Amino acid sequence: MADFLLPALGADMETGKVVQWLVKPGDRVKRGDVVAVVETHKGAIDVEIFLDGVIDDLVALDEELPVGAVLARVRDAQQAGVAPAAPPPQVTAAAQARAPSPAHVTATATPATAATRAKVSPVARHRAQALGIDPDRLHGTGPDGAVTLADVELASQPQAPPGPTPPRRGFDPALMRQAIAAAMSRSKREIPHYYLASTVDFGAAAAWLENWNRDRAPEDRLLPAVLLLKATAQALAEVPQLNGFYEGGAFRQGPGIHIGWAVALRGGGLVAPAIHDADRKTLPELMAALRDLVQRVRTGGLRSSELTDPTVTVTSLGDRGAQSVLGVIYPPQVAIVGFGRVVERPWVFDGRVVPRLVVAASLAGDHRASDGHIGGQLLAAIDRALQAPEKL
Repeated sequence: MADFLLPALGADMETGKVVQWLVKPGDRVKRGDVVAVVETHKGAIDVEIFLDGVIDDLVALDEELPVGAVLARVRDAQQAGVAPAAPPPQVTAAAQARAPSPAHVTATATPATAATRAKVSPVARHRAQALGIDPDRLHGTGPDGAVTLADVELASQPQAPPGPTPPRRGFDPALMRQAIAAAMSRSKREIPHYYLASTVDFGAAAAWLENWNRDRAPEDRLLPAVLLLKATAQALAEVPQLNGFYEGGAFRQGPGIHIGWAVALRGGGLVAPAIHDADRKTLPELMAALRDLVQRVRTGGLRSSELTDPTVTVTSLGDRGAQSVLGVIYPPQVAIVGFGRVVERPWVFDGRVVPRLVVAASLAGDHRASDGHIGGQLLAAIDRALQAPEKL
């Protein structure tokens, strides 16, 4: 028997409650199955299970629970099998002597069987026969539970289809703001931040992007954000010291490059769910993943795994008009990369000062896990990747 616990869906989560179970006791589950919808200050999240077996007990709905509380118990495959039949009890000679004869058993069983027949008024039985209804299976509302004509007529009415699943609940902006403030206060209090910034020539990337999008339908076009995302993922593959977590007094490298993309919520607040294995995805795959992620952030449907395992966060405020951003690290991550708006600036190119598109890139790093030397390597790797967009 194993416990399925309420996961921490981010460093700013302290409590949550199950608002919908998608399984019931006796259902078999496997790793990665979505089994519940948990409401947090970030809204309703689809929670996956990472156990194999059969669901046993489930916690009640709408009960506020702390992170780490038991949501369900899961029996393993062997425990879930049918229990062997118990051996027949030993019958003593004295017990055999006291046992009733078969004839007596038969005689006394008949009235018991008859007692299970429901009381049905004659008119109700006649009407039920005409409608093809078994009146003995109905719940009677008459005297002593007798089935009446009204009960038969009610049973003949078409049953209303089950109502729609209650809509998922939104988030409380004030509660989210409090949670974000608590997490960021903890980050600034516990993490010794260092900051680096660089201005990156975006001219080559913009020209390549214009050429890529020229003959494609709008739904197949790429946004500049995708180039920034892929360039960061490639840079983290070169500089893995900034891709992971600081836990237990030491740095632990992430199992993959799972970039948490910061998305602003309507009504205030933000979440940064992960785009898994961003370095292995093509640009069209990343664009599709980004569109899907933003849509699910705004409409609901995020999975718990997308909130629990980002290895680094990227925030891009270019579409909000900001020319640069200095982020606050989201613990237990050790870095956050920021991008501002792509703007035209005087730039030295081929020995001449020309107008050129540039973008401000920044890094906030955790001094417990790295230093400015490593951080500078990451920003330089992002710059190199954007100068060769055809290789992204």
